[in-house]
Amino acid sequence: MKNKTLGLVHTSATLVPVFQQLCQEHLPDVSVFNMVDDSLIKDVIAKGELTPATAKRVVNQITSAEQAGADFILVTCSSIGKAVETADTLSNVPVIRVDLAMANEAVKIGKRIGIIATLPTTLEPTADLVLRRAALADTDITLICRLCEGAFEALMSGDSERHNKMVSSALKELNHEVDVILLAQASMAKVVDTLPEEDKKVPILSSPAMAIKYLATTIY
Repeated sequence: MKNKTLGLVHTSATLVPVFQQLCQEHLPDVSVFNMVDDSLIKDVIAKGELTPATAKRVVNQITSAEQAGADFILVTCSSIGKAVETADTLSNVPVIRVDLAMANEAVKIGKRIGIIATLPTTLEPTADLVLRRAALADTDITLICRLCEGAFEALMSGDSERHNKMVSSALKELNHEVDVILLAQASMAKVVDTLPEEDKKVPILSSPAMAIKYLATTIY
């Protein structure tokens, strides 16, 4: 029986090693290839939203991954989630949002759900997904969102210390207000490890590991 192939579609090359390690841990028998186009996220940030033209390019990228032989496709950028869902309806193979498993788990955990993001273009799609997954589960939830304005720019300019400080502060605040916290961007996950235990009283969910574990249950 032929090994399954997973196509990973990224909008940042920095995520390639992150997912490579996760795939080695949880999908050891799966062949993996990466496709990266950072112009997609740059366009979303510049325009402040996912435009129809960019969404079409996302769909085309996912189609290319299917044509390259992927049996499953995971798109690792939350900001283009709506286009990923569209692509799934047009594809002959499963196309999965990176934040789907995280949103499903959050809805199971609690009624008060916190979301932290460093970009408004990521915060809105993540919040929208959580609300829709809650509606699908027939669960009433309250969303409490925090946008760490300037943190993404700090990270991109090389000031990771400032980025981490802003995210850490937001995490500490939300820790006392919600039942579970979602990190809208994978780049924030490493900050969680630096928090003292008293600031981790509620579960803090990050999408990369959860997405790959979800895939493992689907593929095997």
